[in-house]
Amino acid sequence: MASVTSTDVPHQLQNKTSSGQSSTAPVASSSPAIDISTSLSSAETSSSSYGKLTDAYGNAFEIPDYTISDIHNAIPKHCYERSTITGLYYVLRDVASIATTFYIFNTYLTPENVPSTLLRAVLWGLYTFIQGLFALGAWVLGHECGHQTLSTSKTLNDTLGFTLHSALLSPYFSWKISHRKHHKAAGNLAEDVVWNPKTRQQYTIQYGKMAHSLFEIGEETPIVTLGWLIGQQLVGWPNYFLTNATGHEFPGRLNGFFTGVNHLNPGSPLFDPKDAKLIVLSDLGMAAAIALLTYLGNTFGWTNMLVWYFVPYLWVNHWLACITFLHHTDPSLPRYTPNSWTYVRGAAATIDRDFGFIGRHLFHGVIETHVLHHYVSTIPFYHAWEASEAIKKVMGRHYRSDTKGGPLGFLSAVWRNMRWCQWVEPPEGDRGDVLFFRNLNGLGIKPVEMSPDMSSHT
Repeated sequence: MASVTSTDVPHQLQNKTSSGQSSTAPVASSSPAIDISTSLSSAETSSSSYGKLTDAYGNAFEIPDYTISDIHNAIPKHCYERSTITGLYYVLRDVASIATTFYIFNTYLTPENVPSTLLRAVLWGLYTFIQGLFALGAWVLGHECGHQTLSTSKTLNDTLGFTLHSALLSPYFSWKISHRKHHKAAGNLAEDVVWNPKTRQQYTIQYGKMAHSLFEIGEETPIVTLGWLIGQQLVGWPNYFLTNATGHEFPGRLNGFFTGVNHLNPGSPLFDPKDAKLIVLSDLGMAAAIALLTYLGNTFGWTNMLVWYFVPYLWVNHWLACITFLHHTDPSLPRYTPNSWTYVRGAAATIDRDFGFIGRHLFHGVIETHVLHHYVSTIPFYHAWEASEAIKKVMGRHYRSDTKGGPLGFLSAVWRNMRWCQWVEPPEGDRGDVLFFRNLNGLGIKPVEMSPDMSSHT
């Protein structure tokens, strides 16, 4: 079993609060707008009112008992400060890294310098991997622009974000809008727009079964899991913005490109009518990037473009898919119905991980500081480390991290979670408002035995 704690103690969730002094300087709330009457505090309803809550590992789960004000008050005030110079430095650094890598490989990796065809192929493969790392870093900076943290100027943020994301075939404004909604509803089964797991009933229906007939489906073979995993890692990101895959379904509208529920359609229910111009602008940005890529392919050859751009793009897709999947999917994490969800609880239903040097320096800490990011998304990434340490003292046992094994542990968690986390359901004896991952693969807590009359409630 994986270690999922704030201190990496094997096989259990350790109840331990981080030590050290926390700042209590008051700051203005920087979280997405929320309904304070229902979402500011998670203490109004105790864990005991939901019955015995048990995650997939078999560990007892407790509802977070602090407020968003506690989180804000713990973060040093200077962590909210944005520096345009610092932000531009990181943009220039990442773009220069991409350009320099291209120049070095394209100039020196020639038949004259490297006669061996096999060695050249291996080195060009290395090129695609390295460029994928740098390009993902640039994409993360575009994400920072969407949260207005790269600069104090909204115009500069959106200009840089639009340019970076369009160059990587991502619809900047469309995703920025839906991503903001994700932050407002993370962990809410009815409202979250990405990595929303299937309920037990949704899982069984895809096999033509009712929820009470779950055990007739049987174990998912590892080869099937591998197929799902390969598909997710190859096309997961474009599949999300083209079809709203993993997002919640809208009343009377099925997710999908041809149903109009996607990030390219100005009339998609993902957006409000006032957003239409921004959606069109995002589409135009992607169209311009595709036109430029087409010109370059026709000019320099499509084989070259495959190596120069499209394989690195697949690496970007891989990293985006596995990073965001692991942000929100883990056997220790809950999901909430609207009856039990609050902003505080939803933000705590995320997990930090560790990807070593690459995560800290090339990916700008997006893997290691995600819990903090869901509580306060307007803190620049270069202050997120200090702010994360500050909120751990407030969150205590409710803080989730899985850092055991470093980068290898991170990558192995993708497979583990694909096997462990097939759907969510309430634990046995729970009233049904807090749900946890379960599976048919004989891993962790066994799914609840249900009678036919219970199927409609799952």
